[in-house]
Amino acid sequence: MGPSSRAPLLRAAFITSTPLNVREGSGTFVGIATLADALRAMGVQVDLIAPGKRLPILTAVRLLFNASLARRRWDDYDVTVGFDLDGYRIAGHSVPGHKRRPHVAAIKGVIADEMRFERGLTRATMSWQAQWEARHVQRADGVITTSRYSADRLNQLYGVAREPCVVPEMVDLTAWRELLRQENRAPGPARFVVLCVCRLYRRKRVDLLLRAAAELRARIPRFELRIAGEGPELNTLQRLWRSLQLGPAVQWLGTLDRRKLAREYGRCDVFCLPSVQEGFGIVFLEAMAASRPIVAARAAAAPEVVPHALLVEPESHRALVEALETLHRRPDLRQSIAATGAELVEQYDAPRVAGFFLAELERLANRVRAAHGA
Repeated sequence: MGPSSRAPLLRAAFITSTPLNVREGSGTFVGIATLADALRAMGVQVDLIAPGKRLPILTAVRLLFNASLARRRWDDYDVTVGFDLDGYRIAGHSVPGHKRRPHVAAIKGVIADEMRFERGLTRATMSWQAQWEARHVQRADGVITTSRYSADRLNQLYGVAREPCVVPEMVDLTAWRELLRQENRAPGPARFVVLCVCRLYRRKRVDLLLRAAAELRARIPRFELRIAGEGPELNTLQRLWRSLQLGPAVQWLGTLDRRKLAREYGRCDVFCLPSVQEGFGIVFLEAMAASRPIVAARAAAAPEVVPHALLVEPESHRALVEALETLHRRPDLRQSIAATGAELVEQYDAPRVAGFFLAELERLANRVRAAHGA
């Protein structure tokens, strides 16, 4: 039997209403896409189930999409995997005359935790979504999340019937390092460059980084902060940038494709994300694989994911100033942090982590079959 006709190890439906692009879907999209590709390479059939149409309001898209899931038949799959809130309408649902199909809630970010730091319309829409996500994890046959921090927050904020299994985020090291090699053959300009990559939500605390930049440009010759990403806080942040008169010391890069992003990682001196709420942070893995030192807030999952980084007091731009100035002054420390990160990131290589995810799917599927005599 040839490879094309070989039966798949498992048939899985990945259910997500997260926009399937980096601009809107950010790290969640990257994480789902990397996982799907790694599982397919292992012989798993992964079908992506996503909304067919897009509306201006993502919350409306998510509500309508989840309503449509209850009308679908899922008999062609051994397991369904709903990401974040998606799948709450089919979790724990049985159809008379059909085999019991296990459903897994895969939580990338605990919405009820994230919304604590937001405001206005963003917070209001996240509040609705958090209610749906709570129903999802309470009804699912199993819950997989990306960090011990997120598992604890799921228990505290939603309550789950079974302890969540932790399977971390991943990075395709072979593909990412090849992009880094291709895009960084020539040295970058002679500046001290700090790179920040994130979706611009309030919880990312990029405002603190701008305030730090206002002090650092006078202390560090040729200092430059480069910010990659867009989001609901962009206008607010750019107003702050103008009021601080930062001018060309800060470069707004917008959303970058993977190739351009690799170029930015390769040419920066330090990666900095002062976020006070990260369920994991795929950007940390990208920076580690690029052998870049990291500055992060000592908050949420960051100490768990990047214990080797220069971790600073959260909500403090002064702490950021001190950390970044220290790294500018000490190239030996930059090299040490970078080397440790490049070693640690090996445990997050996509084939390895996808193997853990597959093992958990198979364990849950076997448990449900045994419980229902399938």
